[in-house]
Amino acid sequence: LTLGFMVSCAFLSMWLSNTSAAAMVMPIVEAVAQQIIAAEAEADALEMSCSNGSVNPALELDENIGECENSSWKEKEKQANGYDNSVDSTVCTIEKENEKEKEQQNLPCAEKGRKSKEDKYSGIFKVMCLCVAYSATIGGLTTITGTSTNLIFAEQFNTRYPACQCINFGSWFILSIPITVIILLLSWVWLQWLFLGFDFKNMFKCGKKKTAREEASAQVIQEEYKKLGPMSCPEIVTLILFILMTLLWFTRDPGFIPGWSSLFPEYKGYATDSTTALVIGLLFFIIPAKTLSKASNGEKTVFGYTPLITWKEFQSCMPWEIAILVGGGFALADGCEVSKLSEWVASKLTPLGSLPLWLVILISCLIVTSVTEVASNPATITIFLPILSPLAEAIHVNPLFILIPATLCTSFAFLLPVANPANAIVFSYGHLTVMDMVKAGLGINIIGVAVVMLAIMTWIVPIFDLYTYPSWAPNISSINSTGL
Repeated sequence: LTLGFMVSCAFLSMWLSNTSAAAMVMPIVEAVAQQIIAAEAEADALEMSCSNGSVNPALELDENIGECENSSWKEKEKQANGYDNSVDSTVCTIEKENEKEKEQQNLPCAEKGRKSKEDKYSGIFKVMCLCVAYSATIGGLTTITGTSTNLIFAEQFNTRYPACQCINFGSWFILSIPITVIILLLSWVWLQWLFLGFDFKNMFKCGKKKTAREEASAQVIQEEYKKLGPMSCPEIVTLILFILMTLLWFTRDPGFIPGWSSLFPEYKGYATDSTTALVIGLLFFIIPAKTLSKASNGEKTVFGYTPLITWKEFQSCMPWEIAILVGGGFALADGCEVSKLSEWVASKLTPLGSLPLWLVILISCLIVTSVTEVASNPATITIFLPILSPLAEAIHVNPLFILIPATLCTSFAFLLPVANPANAIVFSYGHLTVMDMVKAGLGINIIGVAVVMLAIMTWIVPIFDLYTYPSWAPNISSINSTGL
């Protein structure tokens, strides 16, 4: 169930912002978790009643009456024989004290059982909340449009190296989809083990009967699905436009065959991923949301026309801060280049050329991952890209070798609620503490950096021919290439 929510949220985050994906999925997760807790409580109560056995009050009353009669008869017999009752009273007192001691000993056990159940229920809430927050961030790594850091990297990279046309929607998807899948699976295992325990054999057992929690969660999901109703006409049109936009992104310049951008040779370089987004976005302002309605008002006939998106809706929903931040990043990069700050930073970073390449990449990833926990992701990538680009040029390494891992690690803001808007949304539901996020996020940060290091040293190398210093990058002949 948790893995299903993670995959769904990650898929949404590939095409929407991380914040929107978390805000959409979290209410459903909250409802499912509430039903799971209720089902678990009912199952535990039923199990406890069965283990303790049922008590028949009538039989218990008869036994008490019989015991009273026997005790009174024995007492009369002992008095007739001149027997002293003090011994029996002493024995009864000792037995009562022993019973009280046993009851007091059983109290801590009951308290421990109650506490373990509360911890179990709390663990379910924590796992399901964290899986939404982290999968929303992880899913955004997959596409250029999935998160603002990827967009800022693509725009600043293409601005600094206009001769390089290797970063596009398709190439980024190919390099990042294995990273996303691996991090998602390992994060799921980590969260399960940390809060609930991970029984691999029992979890994947074939033909096992559905538990109470599984039936409760399936019921909630089915009810939420029924509330959606059939797809409306605007939803169908939006789905068609979305599929069309994705196909145009992938087929613009796939690399192994000529893409549709080759149909315009006289405008080479003008057809980019932004072209597709703008054309599809323009269609939303043209296509009507419903069939045109006609109303006659005396001599005039009025046609009602409402587009899929109005400018007022677009103006209120558009993340203008991202556009302003990207523009500020361009200004910062241009200022660094004009003022020769980039060259000065490159000269100061020259000694790093003596370090192994993997160590240089690891250091940059760790620094970026640490900073992004206390600063916003767009601000972090905007600050570090103008520094890491001259670093790669100074040590005579393909800039993508350092920029791609740094860009991916900028999204690894998992430790604190304020590090990421998705974290803040999940934290606001009140099921998590800061220490819960720190413990879980530290493990996922380590997983993320390790997977990115594995990717940049293996399957990403042949995609961009990273071991060859490209012709589109400045050639600084005085700097020796770094060792591997």
